[in-house]
Amino acid sequence: MPTALSAAPATAATPTVTCTSLTPGLAAKLTGDVNAALAGRATTAAVFVNDRVTGTSCSLRKDQRFDSASVVKVIVLSTLLWDAQKTGRALTATEKSRANAMITQSDNTATSALWRQLGVTKIQNFLRAAGLTNTVPGSGGYWGLTQITAYDQQKLLSRITVRNGLLTDASRSYILQLMNAVVSSQRWGTPAGAPSTLKVHVKNGWLSRATHGWRVHSIGAFTSSTKNYTITVLTHDSTTMNYGVETIQRVARAVHKNLNPTATMNSVITPPAVPQEATVPVPERGPAY
Repeated sequence: MPTALSAAPATAATPTVTCTSLTPGLAAKLTGDVNAALAGRATTAAVFVNDRVTGTSCSLRKDQRFDSASVVKVIVLSTLLWDAQKTGRALTATEKSRANAMITQSDNTATSALWRQLGVTKIQNFLRAAGLTNTVPGSGGYWGLTQITAYDQQKLLSRITVRNGLLTDASRSYILQLMNAVVSSQRWGTPAGAPSTLKVHVKNGWLSRATHGWRVHSIGAFTSSTKNYTITVLTHDSTTMNYGVETIQRVARAVHKNLNPTATMNSVITPPAVPQEATVPVPERGPAY
């Protein structure tokens, strides 16, 4: 189990978010607001936003790799369901219990059990089938060191929120159901600023190591009868967990405000002072990148 302390963050280059939209004026407004949200932050952030309703997309460092921490748990659940689909079997009671704990409470013991059950080969096969070509599973059982990108996380969210040939409607509904039931202490991040009229589906991850300080990530899908958009924000180089959380929430508030200009935004979400998630298992020392 790691005991590494946070390293001082490197000064991040001035971010340049690129947005496009079929809605006149929206791309320019989003670009300005997201760039302003990241300006001056001593954190390296990757962002991907996709809104199918307005035809809007934003990206920043979309292909840069980050240690996954616990956001990889959505990949684990997706792989489990995809594998079960092949033989038309339902999940066992044990698998359902572990899946629930893994997503709603970010339980690491349950995750490690499912990771071992599936094995890296099945996870790699799912990544290939899903088109997550820049995602690399962590070796030696260290699932928290899986290498992810914002673009691949966006692809994953698309497979979960839109009907496709990879995951059945039942599998997608199950994943979204669990992401919607995440415990209140872990509902920070991309949900910050989302209107109460939207259904929120979220998974966060956080991990501190000797290199790059705190990794803090949040992926979210936001849906209603008229809305369907996703937000991914991956970060590292934060001196504290809460600094990374605030960076993510600045981006999230800017996105929600622009995609819901007439709606009332919810309040800022603050995680507990002591993270409730157990320490993600990683080696005592790992390669810098």
